Amino acid sequence: MSDDAPPTVPAIPALNIRPFREADRPAVKSLWQDCKLIVPPNDPDIDIDFCRAARHAALFIGLCGGKVVATTMAGYDGRRGWLYYVATTAAERRRGVGRAMLAHAEAWLAARSVPKINLMIRADNTAIQGFYATLGYQAEARTVMGKRLVDPARPKIEIVVTYLEMTALPRLAPPPNLPVKLAVLRAEKISLSFYRYLYNTVGAAWLWYERRLMDDATLDAILADPNVEVYVLYANGEPAGYAELDRRQAPDIELAYFGIVPHWIGRGLGPVLLNAVIDTAWRHQPQRLWVHTCNLDHPKALAMYQRAGFTPYRQETKTVDDPRPYMQL
Repeated sequence: MSDDAPPTVPAIPALNIRPFREADRPAVKSLWQDCKLIVPPNDPDIDIDFCRAARHAALFIGLCGGKVVATTMAGYDGRRGWLYYVATTAAERRRGVGRAMLAHAEAWLAARSVPKINLMIRADNTAIQGFYATLGYQAEARTVMGKRLVDPARPKIEIVVTYLEMTALPRLAPPPNLPVKLAVLRAEKISLSFYRYLYNTVGAAWLWYERRLMDDATLDAILADPNVEVYVLYANGEPAGYAELDRRQAPDIELAYFGIVPHWIGRGLGPVLLNAVIDTAWRHQPQRLWVHTCNLDHPKALAMYQRAGFTPYRQETKTVDDPRPYMQL
């Protein structure tokens, strides 16, 4: 081989690119930590959750041999496309993985008629600037300005989150005989006002606040998605609780929200609604049905999920902004 010959570049490995799934979260956060993409006070869990809830955003995962080796987050703000969290493990760099991840994100944005992509790079990160330049990105004379809307000094609270799953339809116990007339109905084309009533009423005691902050257009787009199903439990003709199934991350289904209206708690309605939505979820034949709960929820929530057939598979403790100021909205 001549001394002037170009160095041999290892061939790109078998790369599978797909949307993020909840089970990817630990590996994704570990990758971002290794790539020094988690800069306090930014919270990767908040970024992941916000991306998943947004209508025009997606987090893509690159897998080699079943392991998470790369990520790219793409979003569209109505004028420009943006890229975030472009990351590759050290072992897969210079093998075309990063290029493939970017091409996938660019194609996703192009399919939505996004006219241009922007991204931000720290001024001292010259190596990554060179990488993007080889892919057609150009430095532009702009001044980036920012204003933090969330005070990093805001009071924090520590929560323990437990993730549970089931991989087959369990043998559901027959519903108890309760002295009330019960019905579980899907809320077809649910209105924002009714949904916000359910969310705020059911979740107030357990510090649900994320969708209180969500604007009407974003929330309406989520609820209008045919893969998001809202089921309402009626007791003696009035709404007594609701559950929400999220099928957007197929083949998994998430039991995204579940709860009972406060004055109906303790009267045996929780298992009735839970059994009904479990049975409904498995009619879609998912790979698994999963849910998460935390120590801010009803103290009996974890035990109820386990009695219904869910099995814990992961638990984590994290520090978040105290949501109580949001409850005044």
